[in-house]
Amino acid sequence: MEKISHLGSYGVIIKNNKVVLIKKANGPYKGKLDLPGGTIEFGETPEQTLLREMKEEVGIDVKKCSLFDGNSTIIEWVHHGEPQQIHHICFFYKIEEYNNEIKKEIEVTENNDDSLGAEFYDIHQLKKSDLSSITILALKQLGYKLD
Repeated sequence: MEKISHLGSYGVIIKNNKVVLIKKANGPYKGKLDLPGGTIEFGETPEQTLLREMKEEVGIDVKKCSLFDGNSTIIEWVHHGEPQQIHHICFFYKIEEYNNEIKKEIEVTENNDDSLGAEFYDIHQLKKSDLSSITILALKQLGYKLD
């Protein structure tokens, strides 16, 4: 089985016990709800990645954010017929201020290859089975209990 490390930055927006999540179109979390964010590209800082990804996947311009955790998880999936283990290493940022409205629908393009749009979800209504493992990690770190 191929083993891959993936390093990314992810944003957490929470208001009134609701969190912004994206609907995944591709990748190992396809069909799940996930935190907006993604791969740190060559030469980017984790914060630069966060700002770019939030614009691409959610349609917002982040004005104020703070790093609150770094964590990782291992997931398994089948990519092009081959099993893979991915060590998903994450920088998690709280997004405190932003401009623009959160886009409920976003077209999958070359720049946005996996978000079908974002919206607020009631954290107390979320089920672990509907969430990516990194979303579960971040929400637990923030003190939320999930079923």
